[in-house]
Amino acid sequence: MTIVDPHASAPAPGIPSGGEAGIADVATAPQPLRVDIVKRFLRNPLAVAGFSFLVFLVLVAVFADLIAPMGFAERTQPQVSREGPSSEHWFGTDITGRDVFSRVVYGSRVSLKIGILATTLALTIGVMFGSAAGYFGGWIDTFMMRITDVFLAIPYIILAISIATVFGRSENAVILVLGLTGWLPISRIVRASFLGLKQLEYVEAATALGFGKGRIMFRHILPNALQPIIVYGTVSIGSAILSEAALSFLGVGPRSPTPAWGLMVAEAGAGSLASAPHILFFPGLAIFLTVLAFVLVGDGLRDALDPKLK
Repeated sequence: MTIVDPHASAPAPGIPSGGEAGIADVATAPQPLRVDIVKRFLRNPLAVAGFSFLVFLVLVAVFADLIAPMGFAERTQPQVSREGPSSEHWFGTDITGRDVFSRVVYGSRVSLKIGILATTLALTIGVMFGSAAGYFGGWIDTFMMRITDVFLAIPYIILAISIATVFGRSENAVILVLGLTGWLPISRIVRASFLGLKQLEYVEAATALGFGKGRIMFRHILPNALQPIIVYGTVSIGSAILSEAALSFLGVGPRSPTPAWGLMVAEAGAGSLASAPHILFFPGLAIFLTVLAFVLVGDGLRDALDPKLK
């Protein structure tokens, strides 16, 4: 027989009785990690501005044929060289009478292609090299890191010019040059991440279960080391575009009439700066804004992916 206390108050309508009331008050559905990352990224106005510019740049590259009034190698008729900006030629004409605006628009394709493919090649080599050195450790780590130190000791420009001399002057050659010289920093970053992550319990559990080294490296450790790789890769795209401009200025970049921004700057600096500064200004401005946008997006991703800054 159950004895009911007559002085006990009845539970209020709509409120669950017992311990379920406290759970219902505090329990909330957890947000997916990607949603949290996107929200933190969108709260950074500079990162959003950089990302918006990159989206605009991609659209310009995709629809360059519709946006550019002339071909990138087409000359004005009658040929007018070094003409300043006007209603007919928004960015003026270059030393051979080509429309600068059309070349800047088509140059977005070249710069994005070089930046993305060169960074992809560098990340592939660097991640493979750094993950192997960090996971295996010991003499393998020492040997691989000394190889990295040797390449880091060689001046970058000399190494790049040497590789460019072998492969020639073209867009693909610049991609190979930047990819084969840009993997060194990321390999050290990945190695440092692997050295810390391989000591954690989930790696020991995967080893105890008999998983192979390749699976542990690329399915268990690498996903947890993606934060610095993503941030570095984003910034490296802008750095690759800037490096292409430097190589073109030194005469080892793409050949004319390729509408590379760096090549346009190099051609403008060869005796036309005083008489026609617009030939240098507009491609230089495009390089500046693109590199700045990638840097801002990289900083925004760093803050969004860091759980300590939540």
